[in-house]
Amino acid sequence: MSIVDAGLLDAGGVQLALDGPLATITLHRPEVLNAQTPAMWAALRGIGEALSPEVRVVVVRGSGRAFSAGLDRGLFTAGDGEGGPGLMSIATMPTERADAVIAEFQRAFSWLRDPARVTVAGVQGHAIGAGFQLALACDLRVAATDAKFAMAETGLGLVPDLGGTLPLVRCVGYARAVEICLTGRRVGAEEAERIGLVNSVTPVEELDDAVDNLVRALLVPQPGATRETLALLHSAADNPVPELQLSAERAAQIRRLADLRALLNPS
Repeated sequence: MSIVDAGLLDAGGVQLALDGPLATITLHRPEVLNAQTPAMWAALRGIGEALSPEVRVVVVRGSGRAFSAGLDRGLFTAGDGEGGPGLMSIATMPTERADAVIAEFQRAFSWLRDPARVTVAGVQGHAIGAGFQLALACDLRVAATDAKFAMAETGLGLVPDLGGTLPLVRCVGYARAVEICLTGRRVGAEEAERIGLVNSVTPVEELDDAVDNLVRALLVPQPGATRETLALLHSAADNPVPELQLSAERAAQIRRLADLRALLNPS
């Protein structure tokens, strides 16, 4: 892989650990509950751009007692935030420039939805606003019993703009997504599992082990089969015509059969 600039990671409060096919990203600003800044998003973007194709699973977690409590308070002041413009600075920009700035922020999250690899959020404590959206950017979510999810943006006069609306609707359906976003209420771990927001809930002290067990299971299938299956599942949610999805499945299977034949008959 290309080396992620250590200064970029440090400035963003992000740690990256690589262990063969596994990459673990840790938001490391525990003193502010891993509140997010433009510098953190730049670090996350940099990781996404640098990861080798050999990395098959990415785990995202937070250090300390929270996954991420949302946006850093500095973003709400009149000046700029750490590593980029604050909200009021964006408000003064021409529309095209503001659009480009927010699109760059979104890229910190969007690469986690690339079918090239499986992504897992290990969530403890607060996952609020941007923290909730970061967890939603991952394919799978394992929550500790103390996890609390909330989309706080509308209460601040804003909207969720880091890519969280589509996966939220996919997870819980339109009506429940409306209720969660517009009330801003906190969804506890037990409810999150019941409504499909998280895949499993585990005691806080067992969260790391639960994530490790899931990672081991995810690394069992052949990489090509994982990528093709993820791509099919991504498209299934958007494909209104069953025949198009059936066609996509046929094409993916033909590619897999060709790859398997090449493995069995390398000559």
